[in-house]
Amino acid sequence: MASQIPSPPVLLASSHPDPHLLDPLARMQRIYLLLVGVISITILVAWLSPALAALFPEGWSLMRPNTALAMLLSVLSLVLSQPKRSPAELRASRILALIVLITAFTIFLEYASNNALKLGRFNQILDLDFYATHPGRMSPQTAAALTFLGVVMLLLRVRKRLLSHVADIAVLLLGLMTLTILSGYLFGAIHLFGVSMQNRTSPQTLFALCLLTLVAYTRRAEYGFHSVLLSLGIGGKTARLAMPFAIILPFLLEMVRAGSVYLRIIGPQYANAIATSALSIFIVGFTLMVAWRIDSLESAIRDLSLRDELTGLYNRRGFYVLGEQAMRLARRASKPFSVLYLDLDRLKPINDTFGHDVGSEVLQTVAKLLTLVFREVDVIGRIGGDEFVVAGEGSTDGMEIVVERLQLAVAAANTAPGREYSISFSHGYVTRLDAAESFEHMLGRADKIMYEEKRLKKK
Repeated sequence: MASQIPSPPVLLASSHPDPHLLDPLARMQRIYLLLVGVISITILVAWLSPALAALFPEGWSLMRPNTALAMLLSVLSLVLSQPKRSPAELRASRILALIVLITAFTIFLEYASNNALKLGRFNQILDLDFYATHPGRMSPQTAAALTFLGVVMLLLRVRKRLLSHVADIAVLLLGLMTLTILSGYLFGAIHLFGVSMQNRTSPQTLFALCLLTLVAYTRRAEYGFHSVLLSLGIGGKTARLAMPFAIILPFLLEMVRAGSVYLRIIGPQYANAIATSALSIFIVGFTLMVAWRIDSLESAIRDLSLRDELTGLYNRRGFYVLGEQAMRLARRASKPFSVLYLDLDRLKPINDTFGHDVGSEVLQTVAKLLTLVFREVDVIGRIGGDEFVVAGEGSTDGMEIVVERLQLAVAAANTAPGREYSISFSHGYVTRLDAAESFEHMLGRADKIMYEEKRLKKK
């Protein structure tokens, strides 16, 4: 069977960001920032226009004007900190980030300092009376999240060891705070730390926070500790697969626990069994997905170390490893095993006359013809500049037939329209003499026969 020649792999360090991820991430970030910008501007306009505010659903005013303004400044800061921005734009980005940080942190401190030292009144720190006297204040949990966001934006592109650690910790705390607010909505924990229904993060604020957190996290992942998430290595690709499950699993556990309570109408033992089984299926599925991913990545890495970059055939190492394995299998099955050694004629004149690009084209053409003529189970390799080898089960008579087919295929390729050169080759093939003959010895015999044919052509 014929097989298509794989494209030459792009060799990058495993720690290098995956180029296939950066462009989609940039598009995703732009969309998220646009959504947050639209939400923030809409809320600000609604606060300024009572007529427009009347059209909004009840509860829209939970997103305060200073919250919307801080969100809008965050969007501008993240836009100005994108790659390939000028130094002036990067300075403006840091100034905006500093404004967000100072504003949010000041509001958070004001909440925390209001009767905070009175230990017996901790739940009154965020009580409704205090909030009623501060109608323009963002909620404390929003202030905390925006404080962490301000730190991340301020240190977004730093690489210095200490500051980089600070930025990485801040982005983790930002994610923790956002997930905590989200959990409050999902599991009815709105009153966490004494927050009332009138003094909570609004749904639109939570949505905008989630988007800004994703943008800040993915942007910071290009520079800091979290860069492994964007890397080309097995660790990065496995982490990208596992990350959604790592975030979803705690929520799923809580949902299963809550679900088992409602299912107790069928009996507690059955409810627990169903909940446990559902969770087990989820974990098993996740484990299988990770295993399949690691297996495919391992196979890709093995191919990179065994394949010739130009032709996609096996390189010398790959040919020896798989050729010896194929010979052992043939020996165990008591079947004949043969090796073909092939060397191109006049490749150097082609390189000198038409250029090395044409010479590379010749090598790729020969590789394609070999994959078309020989079987898929045969081991085909390029072990030198213009030297190709094939190993597989087959007798001497079988090798004669397949070499004739290869010569016909080469002759047909030489008649292609517009081709200014012709391909020819010298070859030698051998079949194993006895079970004790090594693979390397067989290859040496085929090499000698090939060189003898090449020598006779020069006479």
